[in-house]
Amino acid sequence: MLIVLTAFALGLLFGSFLNVCIARLPNDESIVFPASRCPKCKAAIKFYDNIPVLSYVFLRARCRSCGEKISFKYPFVELLTGLVTALLVFKWQGSPVWLAVTLLSAYVLIVVSVIDFETMLISDAFSLALFVLGISGSFFNPYFEGGWGERLASSAFGAAAGGGFIWGLAMLGKKIYKKDAVGEGDIFLMGGIGALCGWQGVLTAVVMASFFGSLYGVSLLLLKKADRMSHMPFGPFLALGAVINLYSLVRPEDFFFVLPF
Repeated sequence: MLIVLTAFALGLLFGSFLNVCIARLPNDESIVFPASRCPKCKAAIKFYDNIPVLSYVFLRARCRSCGEKISFKYPFVELLTGLVTALLVFKWQGSPVWLAVTLLSAYVLIVVSVIDFETMLISDAFSLALFVLGISGSFFNPYFEGGWGERLASSAFGAAAGGGFIWGLAMLGKKIYKKDAVGEGDIFLMGGIGALCGWQGVLTAVVMASFFGSLYGVSLLLLKKADRMSHMPFGPFLALGAVINLYSLVRPEDFFFVLPF
């Protein structure tokens, strides 16, 4: 239990760094310099005002210098990263290399998700990073079997299946709706996810993404914050399905129940 709690605490710190990545990478800014600052008044944030989650609470969600409201996005990303870190450490602490692969992949997916929500864009660099992690980690991937050649092939086939499946959905959606239904970034993102989770993980990640995405879309409709023609990001829901599969692979047959008759 101590190692899981430690992982959660470290995850909060990593989440703080992911917030920096989310804020700066879309603008091609350095994630190292300058130090964290208020986006409105540009005042440098003191170390005691930069403690994950706690500073948000103590400052009552306001910048100490100018009083600008601090978005709930920041503590949410920190808490989410802490939770995901703790869960993956709990699950894979006995396989340190695969644990490192899953953690790095999950962090990339968190950054991708928030940026996609905010900008409706997914950088191919993130998808490439996932692909590299999937291929290099295939030798330690508990979802793959056989020698190194078979494991590499499983990862590569998963990447092809992921990109190909979403590309097929994009073509079908364009034919039906006469407009782009799936972004190009989602195609490459699913290729990276496939390299990590294999073809079975591709299928179930898409099913889970469709389910969670539908719940989100219906919620927006009911709240009158969107209509049927509104564009909504699909990447965050693909990422959610991927993280679930990184924790424990959901196989296609897990969605079906054999009735006793």
